[in-house]
Amino acid sequence: MLASIVFAGMSGSAVADAAGLGTIEIRAMENEGFDREFSAAVTAASSTIGPIIPPSIPLIVFGVSAGGVSIAKLLIGGVVPGVLVGISLSIMVFYFAVKRNYPKSKFPTGKKIWNDFKSAFFPLLTPVILIGGILSGVFTPTEGAAVASLYAFILTMIVYRETTWKDFLLILRDTAKESASIMFIVCASSLYGYLLTRTRLPNQFMNAIFTVTQNKYLILLLLNVFFLVIGCFMETNAALIILVPILTPMANALGIDLLHLGVMIVLNLMIGLLTPPVGMCLYATAKVADISLDRMIKAILPFYVPLIIALLLVTFVPGIVTWLPNALIH
Repeated sequence: MLASIVFAGMSGSAVADAAGLGTIEIRAMENEGFDREFSAAVTAASSTIGPIIPPSIPLIVFGVSAGGVSIAKLLIGGVVPGVLVGISLSIMVFYFAVKRNYPKSKFPTGKKIWNDFKSAFFPLLTPVILIGGILSGVFTPTEGAAVASLYAFILTMIVYRETTWKDFLLILRDTAKESASIMFIVCASSLYGYLLTRTRLPNQFMNAIFTVTQNKYLILLLLNVFFLVIGCFMETNAALIILVPILTPMANALGIDLLHLGVMIVLNLMIGLLTPPVGMCLYATAKVADISLDRMIKAILPFYVPLIIALLLVTFVPGIVTWLPNALIH
């Protein structure tokens, strides 16, 4: 869980977390005596923390799609909910560790902690540089992404020399392809937004909801159910680009803080990454763990409980999201 919280500051992607850390984590847990299904479930569940804690790709997509909401506030707003998800999942891990009598090792000595910290010091600075730079006003979130990428490049290519120039060129090519596909989606979403405005679909949607209820918290509960279902069938960024422009006018009419709404929706969609049939984290972790999808689904089922509890807390206690960004950014 802690590894996912730290790794979140370096990737912002749940699938990257599951695939990147999965191989190391699952092997380490198996070597310590944990069964493979449980190891895979822990890895998949913890990967949902990545896109909530900054830098978060889905929160940036939400900010762009909603308009009029600070990207910096959205990113900082994900910190406390991300830690809350980490704590709730850790409690579930503790419960299973005791119930199943999983092996436990001695707490590491101060010397080992210090030596491990020294060896990991420079990579751990990545989220510090990113978040610290945004909060201090040294650079914007967009510029922060470039700074973090440059810092990672220096560490990988010059300091640790873990990547060859040939590998770097392949990484550049793959990144360019991914970025191009994302930009095509963004361009199409601009046309989509124009069509929504012309057809007044957001207003019609808002009126339809208001005929059912005008209670803000009941509507938030309905939105949770809606996005939990949507997350089962749609890719995260596509769902945000298509649905957020429809929901924004309703949120403004009800006085729902877009900062709160954004983190709530992203947390919903992260749970969707763990649900079939389009649960990308399920597929990525099952492949890394070399287990069948049905075994993966069975292992992940108990972890829905802490995730849903964390979601409900975020939904009905908006201060969990809004307190930190409002305190740090004016």
